[in-house]
Amino acid sequence: MTTSVVHCPALFLTAPASNQGKTTITAALARYFTNKGKVVRVFKTSTDYLDPQILAQASKQPVEQLDIWMAGEDYCQDKLYQAAQIADLILIEGAMGMFDGEPSSADLAARFGIPMAIVMDVKGMAQTAAAVATGLANFRDDVQVAGLIANRCGSERHAELIRDALPASLPLLATLKRDDEITLPERHLGLVQADEVKDELEIRFEAAVEWLQKTQDTGLLSLPNAVPFYSANQVDAEQTIEQHLLGKTIAVAKDAAFSFIYDANLIALKSLGAELVFFSPLHDQALPKADALWLPGGYPELHSKTLSENTAMRQAIQDFYQAGKGILAECGGMLYSLETLTDLEENEYPMLGILAGQGAMRGKRGCQGMQTAVTPQGDIRGHAHHRSRSANTPVPVGYGRRQRHPAPGEAIYQQKGLTASYLHLFFPSNLDATAKLFLANSQD
Repeated sequence: MTTSVVHCPALFLTAPASNQGKTTITAALARYFTNKGKVVRVFKTSTDYLDPQILAQASKQPVEQLDIWMAGEDYCQDKLYQAAQIADLILIEGAMGMFDGEPSSADLAARFGIPMAIVMDVKGMAQTAAAVATGLANFRDDVQVAGLIANRCGSERHAELIRDALPASLPLLATLKRDDEITLPERHLGLVQADEVKDELEIRFEAAVEWLQKTQDTGLLSLPNAVPFYSANQVDAEQTIEQHLLGKTIAVAKDAAFSFIYDANLIALKSLGAELVFFSPLHDQALPKADALWLPGGYPELHSKTLSENTAMRQAIQDFYQAGKGILAECGGMLYSLETLTDLEENEYPMLGILAGQGAMRGKRGCQGMQTAVTPQGDIRGHAHHRSRSANTPVPVGYGRRQRHPAPGEAIYQQKGLTASYLHLFFPSNLDATAKLFLANSQD
């Protein structure tokens, strides 16, 4: 039952498919309105670590995930409600295509009454772009579509052909020419991490603002209509969360090798009473004083030589493990926990060796998808996204339960205080189970 309402302009950026320019345009809009003195809160749908880093830099505000399956409707509702209390504009960037996934971007937009703008790469088509956009807009009655953003539009004549073919109910919000100066750099699992190219991104953001201002159609350059956002009473519920980690310090690995960290997970740990300290397995020689350790995902394969050569840190984590303290190792963190890691150039390096087995990168083939981690401590929702394999690992204590397939998901390993898996966990989905992982409930 809802108790209060806040109104805030909001827009949901979606597309017919991936690689249409959603992140570039969302970042451009965020920086455009931020430069005008507006507070812009951006959310990213589904499971993504890299886009939020870029969107946070563009908006100069924190960026969190919204996913009905992973977090629940009440969680998403309250995140929007809390943002609406401080923001002048809420932007949401969708994932994949408009109706892809269960739930989809359209499901989220429909649930909270947020109008959608369709971002489409229109290179190589004109009236067909209008036909596709019209089909998307009319596919479901419960989805509001504010208009079309024509990306990579070649000329004003190109834009005119699209504009004239659109129905009056579906305006052309912007026509944006291809511009390599604002295209965001990529790597094998997605966009490059924002911290690696911070100065370059600033240049691209400001170029993107100029790019937006040159559009012949100016529907994006004013704030969209306000949307009512309601409390789901989660704010009061959060005040009664049992602080299972009160008095505990959790050391979180965070550097260029380990950066796949949901802000929501950090907030969740703090809500459980934990104090967080950060360290770098790449550069630090010792662990900070802590009761538990979190090795999140990232790109250890790009830094495997440096990680292997930091023998002081490897020894410190090995000692931490031998002491039976809680360690959560997710995906890249699990690869770091294995005995060796072979990178994309077939170079093999020694890793921590706190979990038996060898890890190796495997080019473009990989595994991804939503899964529930079924652990002795409880079920925690999350996802898999990796292009590596592991071999000769111990017998798992459980497996991920796939969202839409009966086959077992990712293996979950536990020994001493270590929990390791390819799965990236979303802590707010089960705070009690998350706390138990860090409290080192040994399975030995």
